[in-house]
Amino acid sequence: MSSSTLEFDSPHFLHSLFADDLSLLKEIEKGFGVSMVTRDAWLKIEGEEKAVSATETLVEDLEYARRKGAAISPQSVRYALNAATGDLVDKGKNGLSGLLEFRLLGSGSKPAVSPRTKNQLEYLRNLSTYDVTFGVGPAGTGKTYLAMAYALDLLKNREIDKIMLTRPAVEAGEALGFLPGALEEKVLPYLRPLYDALNDMLDTAEAQRFAEKNLIEIAPLAYMRGRTLNRACVILDEAQNASREQMLMFLTRLGEKSKCIVTGDPSQIDLRPKTKSGLLEAMTLLRNVEGIAFTEFDTQDVVRHPVVARIIEAYDEGRVEM
Repeated sequence: MSSSTLEFDSPHFLHSLFADDLSLLKEIEKGFGVSMVTRDAWLKIEGEEKAVSATETLVEDLEYARRKGAAISPQSVRYALNAATGDLVDKGKNGLSGLLEFRLLGSGSKPAVSPRTKNQLEYLRNLSTYDVTFGVGPAGTGKTYLAMAYALDLLKNREIDKIMLTRPAVEAGEALGFLPGALEEKVLPYLRPLYDALNDMLDTAEAQRFAEKNLIEIAPLAYMRGRTLNRACVILDEAQNASREQMLMFLTRLGEKSKCIVTGDPSQIDLRPKTKSGLLEAMTLLRNVEGIAFTEFDTQDVVRHPVVARIIEAYDEGRVEM
């Protein structure tokens, strides 16, 4: 048996390493087969020598991330635990501290955006490496949010001149013509999630400045035809509702020094039965094309309320049984 006692600045700092939820220590004890006792500002670990050493590595990973300004959540602790117990390869890059490789945006009133899961980290690495990136997976996994944060970061650093956000105007079988009002009023419900994400990441004054200078353009997918976008980041959201023709049209809008990001959830296709999803076709045809990367998310990447992941899993199981 071996033991190690780690001391920290204060009880508050120590508790913050475990998201102020000391019940998470039980999960760590089970993961490593050790016993842990904490009092005041110290933490004592007892167990087999290798297990104690691995637990120390986990705590050091949490401490490093916390001192770098990361907000430690229960999900963060579990991510670090998976990395330290060997479920993730290349621990140095994929541990919790590895998530700090990307800290996008951030200001006095808005926190920086960082990946929170292994697949989110891979997604941002793909975005920074490839010209065309697909983010595919269930709701709540951060596909669109991270894409927009990445695009805004490029814009603020003047690596691009413009952001174009678009999505198909197809929801639950309704067409734009059936909705009341002028075009802007018809389109707003479809594009509202994109506006919400922008307002969540940018200060109001900054968002207004970008809008006044026309640096961020939001439009239905149908209005992309005939355009060539240079030095731009083009994001297609809800791509599962794009037809084959629309997907090809969108992907060929890409101009010089531009990035293209496609996000979608194949389980939420609202197209008519005889219309094939352009996203499904692209996932088959473009999988091995040079310059294109795919990141596939799953329920482990859901960063909304924990019940969302359980709902998605239940529906996935139901589809298999039906």
